Amino acid sequence: MSEGKKPSLLVMAAGMGSRYGGIKQIDGFGPNGETIMDYSLYDAIRAGFGKIVFVVREEILGPVKEMFLPKLEGKAEVHFVVQSLDKYVPDGLKPVERAKPWGTTHAMLCGKEAIQEPFAVINADDFYGRASFESLSHFLQNAATGNHAMVGYTLKNVLSDYGSVSRGVANQGKDGMLVSLSELTKIVKERGKVVSKEGDGDRELDENLKVSMNSWGFLPEVFDLSEKMFVEFVEKNIHNPKAEFYIALMVTELIKLGLGKVHIIPGGDTWFGVTYKEDKALVSDRIGQLIQEGVYPKNLWS
Repeated sequence: MSEGKKPSLLVMAAGMGSRYGGIKQIDGFGPNGETIMDYSLYDAIRAGFGKIVFVVREEILGPVKEMFLPKLEGKAEVHFVVQSLDKYVPDGLKPVERAKPWGTTHAMLCGKEAIQEPFAVINADDFYGRASFESLSHFLQNAATGNHAMVGYTLKNVLSDYGSVSRGVANQGKDGMLVSLSELTKIVKERGKVVSKEGDGDRELDENLKVSMNSWGFLPEVFDLSEKMFVEFVEKNIHNPKAEFYIALMVTELIKLGLGKVHIIPGGDTWFGVTYKEDKALVSDRIGQLIQEGVYPKNLWS
């Protein structure tokens, strides 16, 4: 990375929030109606990120612009891109007939035209904590070609009390590098245990496993690979309206093909998020505690 060039932050904010029952990306959790995104952006800017790229659905583009452009003016370069269903889909497979977006790799790929530098990827509705952004910023400003990063979180700390969650569970090599990720879509707490309820039956998981919370650091070279893989995925799944191309799948393939290495880096000390409406009160309480501890000012952007 060239001297003085700051990394970018890509924020995936196009999710449907079906289990939450509302648009959780722009719902208020802080004392002045701050979204979870507000705290991530605040942390990212003070960790040295210079550009923010929002990936949104067309329906929320206006509200997201209205909400964040005034706050970020003079603090970071800002771009908005729409994750439309036909973006990067081959012409011969259009029009696309599905309701849900194509998943997180597609969301990331939609930022390709706005990003030419090393970049981090996060979900809009997850609170990652200041340490994760500092860790990613340091990694991205020093990463050599072919090196990418995943902030590792501990499974027992990233579950919901109100239902199942989807997590990318890491297979970690002896050298600390990521070997592969298994995207488990129904992980629950059950009778004091952590259980994966996939189609092939229940499986107990080690609560101390490292998992991905979609807090990633990539060099821009990953875009070309992602585009190639996404096209192949669409060709195979064009008639499956529920198929999603997760970053976990892309990263596992990148490693398997020997096209890059993924470091599991520190910084995953604090996480909370909203999957269900019932999670909202807990998140608001946690933010309130951090404000009381002086981690954040009460008026975040003033």
